[in-house]
Amino acid sequence: LTGSEKAGSAVAAIAGEVIKKTVLELGGSDAFIVMPSADLEAAAKVGVDARMTNSGQSCIAAKRFIVHADIYEAYRDAFIAELERQSVGDPTLDSTDIGPLVSAEARDDLAEKVKKTVSMGAKRVVGAQPQSGAGAYFQPGVLEEIPANSPGAVDEFFGPVALFTRVRSLSDAIAIANDHRYGLGSAIFTNEDKEIEMAVNHLEAGTTAVNQKVSSQAELPFGGVKRSGYGRELARDGLLEFTNRKAVAVK
Repeated sequence: LTGSEKAGSAVAAIAGEVIKKTVLELGGSDAFIVMPSADLEAAAKVGVDARMTNSGQSCIAAKRFIVHADIYEAYRDAFIAELERQSVGDPTLDSTDIGPLVSAEARDDLAEKVKKTVSMGAKRVVGAQPQSGAGAYFQPGVLEEIPANSPGAVDEFFGPVALFTRVRSLSDAIAIANDHRYGLGSAIFTNEDKEIEMAVNHLEAGTTAVNQKVSSQAELPFGGVKRSGYGRELARDGLLEFTNRKAVAVK
């Protein structure tokens, strides 16, 4: 199953009653870490692409941007500049970068999460609110200073809103990234080998992308940990999920 956490739990319960295997690929709130040695221009372009793909409605979209304090303002401003170059409009036009959300219900749900997160102390930097007029459009935007226990910290934002957090070290970034019930994908932008090794070894996610966005590729196993599900799709691992291997002993 590919779907929501709620749907995955229901399917797993039904499968458990009849002792059937399942593969669950569920929600995500992927962390996107940016460190001082990163190429900020590249990280901004990839970050916007990673957040806004499919109008932000992707389980592996980057949602939580965790940025080192030394380059926080520079990266945030580069991200916003790139974001403002994106065209919002009719998804059938080649010139459109960001289309509407899947439904008015999805738009309203995201708006309520943004509203509550801001009411708890987050700062709305740009956009991040429903767009007037026809269609379930939502202004792409950025929130920062995300309070602990707010929807921005604990829920999945399924739409074009980036959540920014400032940190003092990679250890702090990893701790914040891991402090979530989901563990589908993660990304880090850095040119320090030790930081790459640390992120790869300690980020709790089914995928860690280095200096690129998380993507689903046929040659690599894909899936999550924690409440993002279990099992793997794609590659050899994905094929084995749908087989029962038999041991044969011959004398």
